[in-house]
Amino acid sequence: MFEWWHWVVLGFCLAMAELVVPAFFIIWFGISAIGVGIILLIAPGLAVATQILLWAGLSAVLVGVWFRHLRPRTVTTVGTSAASVAGEVGVLTTDINPEIRGKVRFQKPVLGSDVWECYADTKIKAGERVRIVVVEGNFVKVEKEK
Repeated sequence: MFEWWHWVVLGFCLAMAELVVPAFFIIWFGISAIGVGIILLIAPGLAVATQILLWAGLSAVLVGVWFRHLRPRTVTTVGTSAASVAGEVGVLTTDINPEIRGKVRFQKPVLGSDVWECYADTKIKAGERVRIVVVEGNFVKVEKEK
């Protein structure tokens, strides 16, 4: 049978695992485990199956709240829509011309990526600063910054 402190230790271990996993997801399982530990401290003697069901239920609720309510609020204004990134400035990493696509790097991520494949209507050399005109699928159309 699990004691309350087993759940608390499991919760802290899961929370620490979040540091090495590149997704903000495991933390909710850790918080749920700590919650079960607190519940067991208040009401000891719950069956192991009840404890596990309680942990799974709390985890599902926290993950659901995260994805439905909290996560959308953490998205920055840059990256919310393709229309909002027009005008963002980056630096070309490769030469481009109307026939050849290249890559542009941004100081902060644009729509989740700091490097985008790009094209332009004119020839532009690598190292030049360019501005996004429009996002078209997986590519951005750029023009030389004036």
